Amino acid sequence: MTESEILQALQTVINPATGKDIISERMVKDIHIHNKNVFFIIEIGAPDAETKGRLNAACEEAILKHVDKDAQVNVTFRPTMAKKAPAPSSANPLPGVKNIIAVVSGKGGVGKSTVAANLALALSASGATIGLMDADIYGPSMPMMFGLRGERPMMKEDESGKGKIIPIEKYGLKIMSIGFLVDEKQAVVWRGPMASSAIKQFVTDVEWGELDILVIDMPPGTGDIHLTLLQTIPLTGVVIVTTPQDVALADAKKGIAMFGQAQVNVPILGIVENMAYFTPAELPDNKYYIFGKDGGKNLASEYDVNLLGQIPIVQAIREGGDKGVPVVAGDDEITKAAFRDLAGKTIHYLHKRNDDHEPTSPVQIVE
Repeated sequence: MTESEILQALQTVINPATGKDIISERMVKDIHIHNKNVFFIIEIGAPDAETKGRLNAACEEAILKHVDKDAQVNVTFRPTMAKKAPAPSSANPLPGVKNIIAVVSGKGGVGKSTVAANLALALSASGATIGLMDADIYGPSMPMMFGLRGERPMMKEDESGKGKIIPIEKYGLKIMSIGFLVDEKQAVVWRGPMASSAIKQFVTDVEWGELDILVIDMPPGTGDIHLTLLQTIPLTGVVIVTTPQDVALADAKKGIAMFGQAQVNVPILGIVENMAYFTPAELPDNKYYIFGKDGGKNLASEYDVNLLGQIPIVQAIREGGDKGVPVVAGDDEITKAAFRDLAGKTIHYLHKRNDDHEPTSPVQIVE
């Protein structure tokens, strides 16, 4: 057996997340052959046990069929770390953060914050170091979703004597939200400039440290806070959340249009179709398309962007957010698998973005 024979055989193995072979996607690493034993590593985002099992079986079948029917195939799975986007030409206020992903939606009520929270947790479970910024100033959700209501962040001085806010850590994430700084019973009644100033402070005055990915839960719509972030930090990419019905899709198109403008030009990593269908526990083979069928999938096809996932309506997702234990941190393995798949595809397209695109610089907007 030779390494070239192994590589040729593994070209027939398809990554179920993307539909492409694992060799062209550079997932196979460190091939070692000893007598009849073949050892190699498959790097993959955040796979569930079923995905690992399918890939393991497919690799073994390919090598036994195309190389040596007596081979002993030993596959090790290793989570891929998000590669660092090339440094933008302009100053970056977050030099320790490799990639910054904004999770956005055209309208409220589509589950954007739920997706952001569980995506961050699933990315962390893949082995990446993750921060989660709740930039939804007027409707912060993260304190409740992570069971951190009433918590207050600590402060420390940096080397220059400037005060820094220390994010609160939960489930391995570094989390910052305006909800940690104001009374949850009080409405945040701020004009645009005040909200924008708070967002800048979350970037410049929070000690985020070294992160593979900072996930930012943005407010719904396209407004002041979005422009402030675009002007302040170099976003690596955007994840757009929608539900399948037409009214949500119409607003999601505005988000696609905003980030695709020539003066903005932030790569869209993909679309997440949330509340895609409902499957009752007593009828596990049935799918009910309460809000319409494949709206997010069709939108991705229309705009030639990636479909990152179709998240079902599951009671455990709602209960987890209300109880302060997001579903990825809970025990519902079926629902966790959906978010692990979402995280794996997000990492895959983040790698591809960093390979194929120039770095994103903060946007210069002339008013």
